[in-house]
This record gives sequence, C-alpha cells and structure tokens, in this order.
Amino acid sequence: AGRKIAQTFWGKAWCDNLERYRDFAYRLERGRSYVRSGSVIDLQVAAGKIAARVSGSSLYEVAIEIDAVARDAWRAIQRDCAGGIGSRIDLLGGKLSQPVMTRLCAAGTGLFPVPSALRFRCSCPDVASMCKHVAAAMYGVGARLDHAPELLFTLRRVSLDELLAAALGELPAGLAAARVLASDGLGALFGIELAEAAPPPRAPASKRATPKPAAPARAKPAK
Repeated sequence: AGRKIAQTFWGKAWCDNLERYRDFAYRLERGRSYVRSGSVIDLQVAAGKIAARVSGSSLYEVAIEIDAVARDAWRAIQRDCAGGIGSRIDLLGGKLSQPVMTRLCAAGTGLFPVPSALRFRCSCPDVASMCKHVAAAMYGVGARLDHAPELLFTLRRVSLDELLAAALGELPAGLAAARVLASDGLGALFGIELAEAAPPPRAPASKRATPKPAAPARAKPAK
C-alpha cells in the first residue's frame, strides 16, 4: 500500500540491502515499480528459495536461490550480538540496540545476501542477468518481512532461536540479574502489597511409645 514497500525494521533493511546491488540499479527501479503496482501475485519463501509469479505482458514464473549464511559468519554474528537482544519479541520487532542492528545489516557479513549469493531465473524472454520480474520478487520479500520477519532466518538457513539463545546465554551477570524482579518489585509494579509467605506448617512431633510395665515376677513353688 502506498509508495513505501516496507514499513518495519526487517522489511526496510532487506530493501536497503537491495539498493547496494549497483550492477542491477536499473532493473531494481523497474522491480520497485512492479511490486508497488501489485504485479507480484504470488510469493513463496522457503529455506534458501524464493518462488514467485509476476504479472507483466504475461504471467511469469520466477525462481531465486540464495546461499545460506556461512557457518563461520553465523558464529561471528552470534558472538557479536551477545547481550544485545532482550527477547524473541524484541528481535522480531527490530527493537535492538544500534550496534546490534548495524551488525545484523553489515554488508557481506550480516544476515542479508550479497549479489554473489544469488542465482535466479525467470520464464520471461528478457536476457538480462536480473530482469524486472526477479527484482520485483526480491522487493516482495521486503514487504513479506514486515509481517513475518522470521522468514529471513528461514531463507538464509539459520536458526532464530539459536541466535536468541546465544545472545541471552552470554549476558553479563549484572544485566541478567537486573532482569529478575524481586517480590517487592512486583508489588511496586502492580500497586499492591504482597503478603509474606506463611511458613510451612510444622510436622507434629512423633509420639513416643510409652513402655509397657513389666509383668510381675511369679514366685517359684516351694520344693
């Protein structure tokens, strides 16, 4: 809707990364026009693959393959983001510190693909290395990430939960402790008084067995 293709952090970051593809500048411009006019009528995103149908003078089939993030690069991203991601909601909502956002969007070493990581084909007769239909499908991914940012991790074949676990698992001790609310903190937060927990009932003392009186000794009969 409107002139903007994407509205959120992840969608805009995807589109901004496409703007780095200098060799495809003209095709990208045409692709933006196509996606804004609603010409991308079907778009499927899977692990390492994008499939789309784009309407032009005919209906064209687009297939794009994208390399996974290299394992060493993925480990570096996890290490560099340690302590900078508060929760899954923050991550998917793009509510991250500037250093973390910059790291995830870094050209060539972040989550977004460089041109050499792409392979694409289209059923149109255009012999250009990237036709406008492919460009439209690529921009369509940016619009899709507005609503499903987790698809970026699926597309690049890395685990969102793995990144989150690494980031939270390496929090400085002081920061991790600060995220735990004490009971008095909860009371102040909700404006109520929290009753002190009653001590657990003490188990009744076990009754001592009363010894039975010894039976009286019987007199021996006289011989």
